[in-house]
Amino acid sequence: MSLRPYIVGNWKMNGTRAMLSEARAIDRAAQRYMKVEVAVAPPYTLIHAVHREAEQIAVGAQDCHPGVEGAHTGDISAVMAADAGAKFVILGHSERRQDHGESNELVRTKVESALGAGLNVILCCGEPEEKREEGKHEKFVLNQLRLSLPEEIEEPGDRLTIAYEPIWAIGTGRTPTLNDIAAMHASIRAFLVEKFGEEQGGLVRILYGGSVKPENAREILSVENVGGALVGGASLTADSFMNIALAAGDGEDQ
Repeated sequence: MSLRPYIVGNWKMNGTRAMLSEARAIDRAAQRYMKVEVAVAPPYTLIHAVHREAEQIAVGAQDCHPGVEGAHTGDISAVMAADAGAKFVILGHSERRQDHGESNELVRTKVESALGAGLNVILCCGEPEEKREEGKHEKFVLNQLRLSLPEEIEEPGDRLTIAYEPIWAIGTGRTPTLNDIAAMHASIRAFLVEKFGEEQGGLVRILYGGSVKPENAREILSVENVGGALVGGASLTADSFMNIALAAGDGEDQ
């Protein structure tokens, strides 16, 4: 299990074959920044192509169906994503929960399916602005995790990553204070240790996401229990994305 900072680019619904040049540039840069583990989750249409180009970075999917196969027009199973070259899948992202009405229970079945297909999982959690204003943000996030995670996961320190993304900070340019980030990550860590035990719960990396960019990455990534970042818009160009990765590696070119 690597404890290197984990910097993951979520390309969302962006990217055609023209974006392969950015993927190649990210991969070349990642080969020089060995203190940091770098990964990208392109759209389904590019998973295989990026996988073939990548020598250093891991390639993942942005979602999967809970079933293995069947009459589910337009859906992609975890098995299919793995067959295309994905090594991990992002699940429970707020945009899936909001735009597609995904419940915690559905997310849990997807986590089970992904792990069963051999994929690692990045499980997202985060509160809407009204929950933070009510002071119920930690309770909301921990309940989300409790209901979205299977009862048991074999070797969660290797297979599972948590990504905390306050919904009101995604794509808005707004971020919580460093103290707010530290408090939430500490609560998530305590939950993971309670659920999986001190050893495995302490190994699960907790990423921060929500308007992460080169200008704020270093201070966010220095917060205790922040094990990396889930990056949206800033991951679409190699220059901005790898500047975040460089910040995670303390600025040392290797």
